[in-house]
Amino acid sequence: MSSDSPTSGFVAFVGAGPGDPNLLTLRAAELLGKADAVVLDEETHGPLLHHCREGVEIVDDGFAGAVKRAKRGQLVVRLCEGDPMLFSSITEEVAACAAAEVDFEITPGVPPATAVLAYAGIPPATAVPEFRIVDAAQEQDWASHAACPGTLVVYNGIGDAVSIGKALIAGGKPDTTPVAVSSGGTTTEQYTVVSTLGRLQADLKHAGFTEPALIVVGEAVGLRDKLSWFETKPLFGWRVLVPRTKEQSRSLSDQLVAYGAVPEEVPTISVEPPRTPQQMDRAIKGLVTGRYEWVAFTSANAVKAVREKFEEYGLDARAFAGLKVAAVGDATARALVEFGVKPDLLPSGEQSSEGLVAEWPPYDSMLDPINRVLLPRADISTDTLVAGLTELGWECDDVTAYRTVRAAPPPAPIREAIKGGGFDAVLFTSSSTVRNLVGIAGKPHNVTVIAVIGPQTAKTAEEFGLRVDVMADKPSASALAAAVAEFGAKQRQAALAAGDSPRRPSQNRRGARRRGK
Repeated sequence: MSSDSPTSGFVAFVGAGPGDPNLLTLRAAELLGKADAVVLDEETHGPLLHHCREGVEIVDDGFAGAVKRAKRGQLVVRLCEGDPMLFSSITEEVAACAAAEVDFEITPGVPPATAVLAYAGIPPATAVPEFRIVDAAQEQDWASHAACPGTLVVYNGIGDAVSIGKALIAGGKPDTTPVAVSSGGTTTEQYTVVSTLGRLQADLKHAGFTEPALIVVGEAVGLRDKLSWFETKPLFGWRVLVPRTKEQSRSLSDQLVAYGAVPEEVPTISVEPPRTPQQMDRAIKGLVTGRYEWVAFTSANAVKAVREKFEEYGLDARAFAGLKVAAVGDATARALVEFGVKPDLLPSGEQSSEGLVAEWPPYDSMLDPINRVLLPRADISTDTLVAGLTELGWECDDVTAYRTVRAAPPPAPIREAIKGGGFDAVLFTSSSTVRNLVGIAGKPHNVTVIAVIGPQTAKTAEEFGLRVDVMADKPSASALAAAVAEFGAKQRQAALAAGDSPRRPSQNRRGARRRGK
């Protein structure tokens, strides 16, 4: 809304959902995208701000001032926990809007009462179609709730869970009635304990539950063994270190989240322009004037460096017309396609310089009018590709397109977690990430699962005294994440087969907090 149209302002009370940012409704995302100001608890709902436009005002000191902003013509979004109309805490705020004659809208959110149960594998209504939700913060007649034949969901009751259980038994509920207590619902912090009313005190003794948490009472809890899908993901709750640059780690982190992991991106390499840009300037000029037959890209960073030079000179992908383009690996190919360039040559086997050389055609003076290849690369690249192409009769212009330098050390808590076993796994995507991570943060603890992208990275890890647990079946970040997920699934299955509760690697270090699943 524009501030120059004073009658257009209003306040939207928007349900933020149960915790998983992906459960935000389409209407909520639309309102966030239009908002002039957003009132929220940034620690809790900060991830939802990516829906907002640039320059939105973030208000984290409560609702005060929201009405004045709306009267000035602004659209104010007030983010609320779960569904704003379920055990609402916004009644007074809505009344303030009405008293000030400010328009308002209430946008429902996905309520925890259904979402958390779905993520815990507990159907809210089974053969007995009664589903009752109560707020333990309000005085309750637990004897009447004990008579509920279906599923009873209790909000705000974790501090009184044991006394609630005793009250339900006193009201006539059998002490064998199944109970589930779930905290951190719909997030990778979700943790669920299944018990009965009679055993609740013993089973919760060391659980360490805090709000927000839900207590679920009823026979539907017994279906969790068959319907649990979220907490049984192969890497559920694993804290995984991704030592790459932010841009490189985005798709890898998304894949890890899909496996239930909590990725932590720690850059170990910083990508910088070359110290002497004249070499790249000459290469771009040669590319445009027909000096080259081929251009070979060995990384997405090389594509980015050339693209930035193109933009500097006012060029675009059309400058590649008449050139053949080669790429090492899927990520490099995707970066080229995003640039508008379809690679002519990709290795079909090993995605490496060796794999590319194996498929590169030899120079043929009858077929190739020019015998020169441009190789825009990092300053630390090996000579494998140059040597291989030279043997095939090609002449290479090996140009430094960018420099890779060691990143600054991560914050102290990250360094302590790396050395102290706070991470469940670390994914090494190159030898340089091994060297740089150890250099800036120290060696990972021996309980941490070490996963590497290929044999050369494995060799480097072993040289630093690290035990390699997982190696990708092909040298790609996606294959590496899949290999770690397979490793996690096998660990989980082995624990269950032995009659044990699955444990994350970090829970096996000395002094780690133990709690049963």
